Amino acid sequence: MNNTIVGVDLAKNVIQVCIVKDNEVVSNKEIIPEQFMLWLLNTKPVTVVFEACGMSNYWKQEALKHGHDAKLVSARLVAMIRQNQKTDRNDALAVAQASQLADVNFINGKNFKQQEMQSIIRMRELALKQKVAVSQQITALLLEFNIRVSARQGGLSGVIQAVLEDADNGFAVAFRQALAATWQSYLSLLEGIKAYEVALERILKEHPECEKLLALEGVGVINAVNLYIAIGCSDIGVFKSGREMSACIGLTPVQHSSGGKVKIGSISKRARSHSLRSCLISGAMSIVNLMGKREPKTEKERWLKQLIERRGKLCAAIALANKTVRTAFALLTQGTEYKAQPLMA
Repeated sequence: MNNTIVGVDLAKNVIQVCIVKDNEVVSNKEIIPEQFMLWLLNTKPVTVVFEACGMSNYWKQEALKHGHDAKLVSARLVAMIRQNQKTDRNDALAVAQASQLADVNFINGKNFKQQEMQSIIRMRELALKQKVAVSQQITALLLEFNIRVSARQGGLSGVIQAVLEDADNGFAVAFRQALAATWQSYLSLLEGIKAYEVALERILKEHPECEKLLALEGVGVINAVNLYIAIGCSDIGVFKSGREMSACIGLTPVQHSSGGKVKIGSISKRARSHSLRSCLISGAMSIVNLMGKREPKTEKERWLKQLIERRGKLCAAIALANKTVRTAFALLTQGTEYKAQPLMA
């Protein structure tokens, strides 16, 4: 049995490699990425543990490709284990030590296709933030001239066109050109967001396992792709159940249990992915609002409507999002299809 564990701390231009054999540090040195690639190629299969970061998925894939047992550990766990001050040497050693803890939860890696999906999601999120920022800046700058944006004037688009076309408002040519350039930047962001959404729809159709998540209540293209990435179908087994997955996302109450007394608190503000939790709750809220306009048609909708009456819309939305994650986990791990149970007469 090979008792060698290699802790790897990844940086942009250098990689710290700590080799531990039989609980003793054999070496702990800094090398460049090209040298590390050669090391993976020429070294006999060992356990290589990476601290989860932006480049860890790529290096995990390369390590697996060369026959090594590759794993990822969370940066938070490494920080708790690390002794002395933060240095690359101490971090690499802490990575190796963290991997030897009893019942440690390793982070699920992503395959190449999932990385592509995640990149498109993040580019779309950035474009959305930039769109909101540009819109708010234009609105605030116009307000300094007492020009207010309202729906009666056609919204932001109508106000901008009116300002640019009004020759008697006193604005200089330079200001008009700057305003027009900013408006074109805003329109370009809208086009970019549409392009990202088209790309997501196209890549969704290339993955039938991901596409079947669209059958779930409150799950559109964005939520389907997010769930497919989060559950990590390339390495099922990191999460033992849908409940663990839901707790990781931040959709279950926090426990404060001690001395045999179980205390269940509220939903924690901590989450592995705030954007994923936000998207899931937003999708669930759309179904919750729909329940206020029509009668339930399925058993789940009847359960949801009763929960809304007892606990309110927000609590019902979180409960539905929780159930969505668990159902998605079951669909992807068991290879089944989702069919809502019709309401019995």
